[in-house]
Amino acid sequence: MPRAHDMVGLYFAVASNNHLPPWGGSESLLGTNPMAVAIPTMQEPAIVLDMAPTVAAYGKVRLKAQRGESMPVGWMIDREGKPLTDPKRADEGHLLPIGDYKGYGLSLIIGLLAGALNRAAVGRQVIDFVKETGKSTNTGQAIAALSIDAFMPAAEFKRAVDEVIRDIRHSRRLPGVERIWLPGEQSHAKRLERQQHGIPLPKALRDSLDAVARELAIAPLE
Repeated sequence: MPRAHDMVGLYFAVASNNHLPPWGGSESLLGTNPMAVAIPTMQEPAIVLDMAPTVAAYGKVRLKAQRGESMPVGWMIDREGKPLTDPKRADEGHLLPIGDYKGYGLSLIIGLLAGALNRAAVGRQVIDFVKETGKSTNTGQAIAALSIDAFMPAAEFKRAVDEVIRDIRHSRRLPGVERIWLPGEQSHAKRLERQQHGIPLPKALRDSLDAVARELAIAPLE
């Protein structure tokens, strides 16, 4: 059995609510169906691409609402196709896909692989876990692990990935750009920092968690 750090990981999932219409449509039939790919390295932080096929994940919309902030133009549109920047009105609109029709196509493919292929919910079958609490969501997921040794020695591959990472990191930058980041590199640095100093919580989230703790008669966060 190959070791975990000698494999490439692939992950696809159907989002637990729909906020993305098909390209040219005005009915949300798809979700921010995420995909993640993890590629091991020898010395550098692993390459980890974790993304939604929309410009912004819906969790970021909720976070903007929680903080009382506006969304940038380009995250969402209303039902008339006009920019929507008030996150508290998110239910009145749709998220926009990355790359226009390409993001829509990516969401569809992920939904079919993670949902339809597993007899799980996709499209109209998706249950919004926020609005329909108590219902079974039947959330679809697809996971694959590729053994690098089936193609080439794992150490050789990981050294090659390290070389590509360094070539990209040290490549010529545009004016004003301080550093070129690789997918997952900023998250890796943030994880190390928070392991040492803890995880900051916005006041609104802290208050919400404390309220839940009071309802459940358990100790709040310290």
